[in-house]
Amino acid sequence: MASLVFDTFGFGWYSLAIIIYHYLGYILLRFLPNQLVRARNKPRSIKEYYMPTTIPGLKDLLKAGVHFGHSEGRWHPKAHWYIHSARSGVHIIDLEQSQKQLEHVLAYVEKIASEGKTILFVGTKRQAQSIVEEEATRAGMPFVTRRWLGGLLTNFTAMKPMLDRYRKLLSEQGTDAWEKYTKKERVGFEKIIAKKNPLLGGLKTLNKIPDALFVLDVRKEKTAIREAQVKGIPVIAICDSNINPEQVTHPIPGNDDAVKSIALLTKLVADAAAAGKVQAGIAKAAADALKEKEAAEKKEVVVEKKAAEKKEVKKEEPKAEEKKSEDKPTEESKS
Repeated sequence: MASLVFDTFGFGWYSLAIIIYHYLGYILLRFLPNQLVRARNKPRSIKEYYMPTTIPGLKDLLKAGVHFGHSEGRWHPKAHWYIHSARSGVHIIDLEQSQKQLEHVLAYVEKIASEGKTILFVGTKRQAQSIVEEEATRAGMPFVTRRWLGGLLTNFTAMKPMLDRYRKLLSEQGTDAWEKYTKKERVGFEKIIAKKNPLLGGLKTLNKIPDALFVLDVRKEKTAIREAQVKGIPVIAICDSNINPEQVTHPIPGNDDAVKSIALLTKLVADAAAAGKVQAGIAKAAADALKEKEAAEKKEVVVEKKAAEKKEVKKEEPKAEEKKSEDKPTEESKS
């Protein structure tokens, strides 16, 4: 039968083997990579981290539009492990993968914040600027919302004097120190402050290279991503269907264009950072209390030692007087 089909259509065993090979390759590429990439990108054990902020449910993520990706023609092949399906030519992001990554990422953010480390929020998209500024300020973290300053990470030693001067002018403005300058100098300084505010306003608290970056759009913030890769700084980022997640240390599958999606995911990261800072404050207070207790105990020990030494001195004084009184008659007898 097989030979009849081969003779009729002009197929041979070699052609059949090629067809089977291609079909098997298609099946393997379509279904197996999901499992392989998920295993490769499996986050580290969550047990080593603190308990994360509450993860939103699937309904909350759906309402925020986190599941909407880009059109099928604009997708990135390496993003297939978190793409669920496609509807009307638009990719749908797997929200279960988003929840798993959120659980891992929020725990990581809370952990590093509790250690007193800094997370730099980066979001220069127009619809994300106000959201990033509000949430980063609430979490007590620095942020960039207007334009990424080239060399902020790779050339921080040259950027720090500029930040120090900006902070100095801000601290002097409106104080007695401001009056030592002439009117012309004050006007010039006010112009400098007004010019630098949009660029450096969110970096006032940045005294060293940040320990991590939270990026809203990997494609738009490509310079920040490259600088972080050069310096070995971990990057947390929202990854849409057109993003290569391998560029990011901790990807969060989700919509990076919708305002509701940006607001929800940024709020979660800010909540985790704020919770970590609270833990850091509690730990610091406990450490300070322990130091004070140890210092008080040492002081008590020193006081007790001094009191004991005084008692010994007092006990020894009568004995010395008795010896002197005993020695006096002997001297008189000698004379």
